[in-house]
Amino acid sequence: MIEIPSDLHKDLVPLAFLLGNWAGAGVHDFPGAEKCNFGQEVTFTHDGRDFLEYSSHTWVLDGDGNKVRPLESEHGFWRIDASRKVEVTMTRDDGVIEIWYGELADQKPQIDLVTDAVARTAASRPYTGGKRLYGYVKSDLMWVGEKQTPEVELRPYMSAHLKKVVTPEEVERWAKALPDDMPDDGIAFFK
Repeated sequence: MIEIPSDLHKDLVPLAFLLGNWAGAGVHDFPGAEKCNFGQEVTFTHDGRDFLEYSSHTWVLDGDGNKVRPLESEHGFWRIDASRKVEVTMTRDDGVIEIWYGELADQKPQIDLVTDAVARTAASRPYTGGKRLYGYVKSDLMWVGEKQTPEVELRPYMSAHLKKVVTPEEVERWAKALPDDMPDDGIAFFK
């Protein structure tokens, strides 16, 4: 269910499908790094201004799905203009700052992004750019990331399948918003 908050900046309505808290798992695989399954929590929020605030935390999972240690964290801001062009500024925990540009697909909730600029601290690992694809598929958020370094050509390195996290307060709000004339047997609702 895509809900558009009444206080969402009008320019951000096309990105409303991203809003909320998401959690799930994915796969990390890149030459020179540990191949692993990872868990992820992503949050997209807004404060009424013309951007979404983004936060992502990932961690390595063991064979039983338990958290082992942090993998990557990133934070950023997402904007969209009237022609559906998307810009993202992002800072990652490994000392990389990126500017991404892309666009929202026509008639579907899918965003393709590519890095336009990369700045790295002296402590960061080699990195020269990347691509990302985000899609809202059957109420889930899916994404795949590609990256390149001076030694490795652009290639996929992370992907994840995330589910919307629903808080008890959201369930209560949705329940209060149900119409009064709902069938009481549950079965009639589906007829």
